[in-house]
Amino acid sequence: MIAVVAALAVLAPTMVSAKQYVVGDDKGWTKDFDYTTWTAGKQFFVGDSLVFNYAQGGHNVFKVNGTDFMQCSKPLVGAPLTTGSDEITLKTTGRKWYICGVAGHCASGQKLVITVSDGSAAPAPTPTSPSTGAVSRSIINAGFAAAMVVVGFFGVVMF
Repeated sequence: MIAVVAALAVLAPTMVSAKQYVVGDDKGWTKDFDYTTWTAGKQFFVGDSLVFNYAQGGHNVFKVNGTDFMQCSKPLVGAPLTTGSDEITLKTTGRKWYICGVAGHCASGQKLVITVSDGSAAPAPTPTSPSTGAVSRSIINAGFAAAMVVVGFFGVVMF
């Protein structure tokens, strides 16, 4: 019983709460918006996602490298995202760069750079409201839930 409780104490902090960030909050993905200010205070982790909302046909989203980002250049390979509600799950750590490929939009500020961390040493996530662009989504850990049921059962039976 003590071993099970000790194992749970070690495993419980590894439960992850992924966040979904709506880029630009209620303004969405648009030109003439300060995405540097929008990212201030936000922490992005592997497993989180970005949602780019915009009028379909009026904008798009390209994932680019740092050079293309600085030069507002569309990449030589790869197609833009164009649905008007594009979701990108952050799968790896490091810097990530996104631009709108419509002529003049990137130069008008429609570009986003973030840094993604692995979250292994991250503090507990701070609750946020939808207006901040982060909507918490719990990732259910079935193994943890099952272990809690077992611990509860044995706790009742043994005591």
